[in-house]
Amino acid sequence: MDSITQAVLGGAVGYAVLGHKLGKRAALIGAGFGTLPDLDVLIDFGGPIENMTYHRGVSHSIFVQALVTPLIAWLMLRFKAHRPASFLRWCWALYLIFVTHSLADTFTVYGTQILWPLTDFPFSHSILFIVDPTYTVPLIVAFVGAFIFKPDRAMRVTTMALVFSTGYLVWSSAAKHSIDAKVAAALTERGIAPEVYESTPAPLNTLLWRSVAVQGDQYYEIWASVFDEVQDVQIYPYPRNQALLDTVRDHPSIERLRWFTKGQYKAWQSENKVYISDLRMGVEGAYVFNFEAATLDQNGLSLGSFQQLEQRPDFGSLGTLWARIFDPQVSLSLEARKASH
Repeated sequence: MDSITQAVLGGAVGYAVLGHKLGKRAALIGAGFGTLPDLDVLIDFGGPIENMTYHRGVSHSIFVQALVTPLIAWLMLRFKAHRPASFLRWCWALYLIFVTHSLADTFTVYGTQILWPLTDFPFSHSILFIVDPTYTVPLIVAFVGAFIFKPDRAMRVTTMALVFSTGYLVWSSAAKHSIDAKVAAALTERGIAPEVYESTPAPLNTLLWRSVAVQGDQYYEIWASVFDEVQDVQIYPYPRNQALLDTVRDHPSIERLRWFTKGQYKAWQSENKVYISDLRMGVEGAYVFNFEAATLDQNGLSLGSFQQLEQRPDFGSLGTLWARIFDPQVSLSLEARKASH
């Protein structure tokens, strides 16, 4: 999730557990520790691909968090102002703040290594877009309310916000189940049997969903609304161009990216550069993570620099995305978007 969401989620959890003892400070403390696990982005793990794939690693492990929680609680109690809360209450608050951060991250498609060191598998149950106002705004209200409302009212608002945000996760899980069933039926009707499949909400909502299905050297970008019938599901095929990676396929960085994306990647060429893209984050034509895998010269393909290529999303298409929620005739294919410009 985005940093603002993690901060206000931590603030709400911190206030819910420590608010009666520490007052407004509990929200600030929660917000601070709610962003702490993401400080791993400041670590250089050895390269652009490594920095991407080791993010949400050790610092997001629920076991590591359990180990550091008592130490941090002990340190917090060195300050007299924090002593109204007991050691156990501090441990409970801090661990909940850390764990809810990690769990919130698993609700996005990126992947989180919550069970490290037992496994470094990046777990994800993609039910939220990386930024979702419906989930975040109530938590912002709760965080601000901790400073402007009287304690009892602030606690009620915080409780309501946490209940609402949790209920929204339940709704999104139900929506994902419905979408996956529709998409599975639509793929079957068209004779597509993917080896890999993943669905995730479209930007800023949980009513429209984007899925990726991989079959051999082809992948499908799929759009489906919760209001769609099976025949309304839009499926657009694109090549994966795996042959472009033949000469660099066994490089450890390429292997790690293929592992991290769980097979949802493509290769593509621009001028004399070959890039590899994570298909899960972004839309066709504007993926978030693209890395230079190889360079083409007179001697053929050689290993690239792995530098990341930024592709900015077209925020002007948000209106089209919103229209697609209610109208299955609205096309979201790359070709259609190009033709409209």
